[in-house]
Amino acid sequence: MQTREYLNQLPSHQRGPTSADLAWRLHLDGPLLAALLMIAAFGLFVLYSAGGENSDLLVRQCIRLTAGFGAMFLLAQIPPRTYRFWTPVIFAGGLVMLVLVLVVGTEAKGAQRWLALPGIGRFQPSEVMKLAVPALVAWYFRERALPPRLRDVALVLLLVFVPALLIGKQPDLGTAILIATSGLIVLFMAGLRWRIIGIAVLLVSIAAPAMYFYGLHDYQRKRVDTFLNPEADPLGTGWNIIQSKTAIGSGGLDGKGWLNGTQSRLDFLPESSTDFIFAVLAEELGLLGIVLLLGIYLFIVGRGLWISLQARDVFSRLLGASLTLTFFIYVFVNVGMVSGLLPVVGVPLPLVSYGGTSIVTLLAGFGILMSIHTHKRLLG
Repeated sequence: MQTREYLNQLPSHQRGPTSADLAWRLHLDGPLLAALLMIAAFGLFVLYSAGGENSDLLVRQCIRLTAGFGAMFLLAQIPPRTYRFWTPVIFAGGLVMLVLVLVVGTEAKGAQRWLALPGIGRFQPSEVMKLAVPALVAWYFRERALPPRLRDVALVLLLVFVPALLIGKQPDLGTAILIATSGLIVLFMAGLRWRIIGIAVLLVSIAAPAMYFYGLHDYQRKRVDTFLNPEADPLGTGWNIIQSKTAIGSGGLDGKGWLNGTQSRLDFLPESSTDFIFAVLAEELGLLGIVLLLGIYLFIVGRGLWISLQARDVFSRLLGASLTLTFFIYVFVNVGMVSGLLPVVGVPLPLVSYGGTSIVTLLAGFGILMSIHTHKRLLG
């Protein structure tokens, strides 16, 4: 009894987890888990309408979400020091698999992005690199003086852009950009000097015309052209973005009502259950639905950054921030491209768009983030 009274008098951060704190004992962060479940439920609600009330589609999405949350739970049990130890090995293995994809990979829809593994089926190695690249950059800076020196910056850029270029060759420009961005976020969070950032922006601006004419495939250049002027080919390359903006604009304040959208249900809006599902949401639920969804997303990002700031070591802090901000980039790019503010690059809306690999990868990243939070008392 005296022990219990003594513990009750201690500040909350000194009491440690109690037997009633089930989430903590399972190495899960309660607020973050609740927000992720809300997004998943919201996504199923919208997907049912976007997929034409297809129950099979909904069941498949539930299976993938279950696999994703299962991966999140398993990865949350692994201490950050284990991730720190195995990061170089995982990165090297992922790099080898990316090379194998270009040599013996499986092709589908004009892209060679998969490896056929006996007993497993098709596997996309680029998904591994979404976690391995930011982890490796965080691992590199774990015992180095910060802010990084120019030599360290050059080496990190090499580590980031080699896998990004290999993925770009598949071709998969959207994933390549996301992976490069995840590594650059770690570099930025490590205290990269603004002078170096300014020089990098200048160099990219100078190189942009050459990248447009010589670094992009024809279909990628068409996406840029469509972004700049979708009305130039309204019945061709501009069709998707024009119909998407029409759906968003027609939703108004409170939308047309669930299952009452016209752009998707009358097949005016292609990819309505995947890349352009945000337009379906906007049309049926209006501005209020958009604000609700974005509000939950912002809570997840804020919670993730708070967890990262509370981390006890440099590796965990940098990795957690990168995983969180990469999630934000997913949301920003998808909403931007569906609204016509960014070129279309095939980035799904996290936990809402229909899909498999991206859901599992994102939730796996949150599992690592929860591990960072719940194991921090064990770190030296």
